[in-house]
Amino acid sequence: MLPKLILTDIDGVWTDGGMYYDQTGNEWKKFNTSDSAGVLFARKLSIEVGIITGEDTQIVQRRADKLKIKHLFMGIADKLPVAQKLCDELGIQLTEVAYIGDDIGDLELLKAAGISSAPANAPDYIKKHVDYVTNKKGGEGAFREFVEWIISKEMSIEELL
Repeated sequence: MLPKLILTDIDGVWTDGGMYYDQTGNEWKKFNTSDSAGVLFARKLSIEVGIITGEDTQIVQRRADKLKIKHLFMGIADKLPVAQKLCDELGIQLTEVAYIGDDIGDLELLKAAGISSAPANAPDYIKKHVDYVTNKKGGEGAFREFVEWIISKEMSIEELL
């Protein structure tokens, strides 16, 4: 059964987890555009997508805006209560949520979600608690791979297209 909501962390999932700064202090993040297809695939199946991240930057806001992701929660250290509140607002259960995260701040939500995943380069103590470990590393299309894996349980991507 397909989830009703897919939630994701950003740093270490959509990015390689690196923090890049130029000489004037501007922060940079590199996103893999492949992950945007995961958002589009989810939308084709009427699956909501949301971001819960510990970071609070305009970079993440701009990426969410570009992809028209309306459920964006930034600067969140304790992600599970935020996910539960969103589920309550949407009238769904945590068991109807898929979540991909990569580190300690994600563990509680990974354990509570109905479907969970971590990128290939997540620590082993995270990977042992998830349903699916992507072949891709964070920042290399891990989110898209997770979405495709979820969909593949019901249909082929070709059928979706």
